[in-house]
Amino acid sequence: MLMSSSLLSAFALFAFVSSITPGPNNTMLLASGVNFGFVRSIPHALGISIGFMLLVIAVGLGLGEVFKALPWAYTVLRYVGAAYLLYLAWKIATSSAMSDDTDDKRKPMTFLGAAAFQWVNPKAWVMALGAITTYTPADGYVTNVLLIAAVFALVNLPSVCVWAGCGSGLRNVLREPRWLRLFNWSMAGLLVLSLYPMFFAG
Repeated sequence: MLMSSSLLSAFALFAFVSSITPGPNNTMLLASGVNFGFVRSIPHALGISIGFMLLVIAVGLGLGEVFKALPWAYTVLRYVGAAYLLYLAWKIATSSAMSDDTDDKRKPMTFLGAAAFQWVNPKAWVMALGAITTYTPADGYVTNVLLIAAVFALVNLPSVCVWAGCGSGLRNVLREPRWLRLFNWSMAGLLVLSLYPMFFAG
């Protein structure tokens, strides 16, 4: 049984907010867009989306086995996942200015390098755990894990490409503390709003 349209919409909102907000992937893509241009940064962006999709599937299938052995763990992890998302929202809202540190690499990150990076990226793990434990219905669990992974990849790719495409222009906007603050608080608010259907909607 596939997740409801309202739950899918809430998850898509979560996927967008968590993908578009500043983090290691977007910071690196921003620098790559500035230094190498959009076209040369495409393999990096694809590596992020495909690598993260595989991480979500792996996390989902692993947790699925836990849910079978310990049914009560699903409820516990669902609330833990929501707590992770609230923590992430707070971190987004209160994050400081982006670093000016620019890597002096001669080539952009490769597809495989970007895909492998997802497995050591703390934000990617928080996003994957949050998506699986908070938005995945118990009914039709495996099918819904695959759906969530696919939707995440579809939403994630254009979101991260924004950072590569905007490049130095976006960096200039986010350098200004007031605009960075406004952006971060807006994204944090949307992230919290995405939890509403999980706990209050029928």
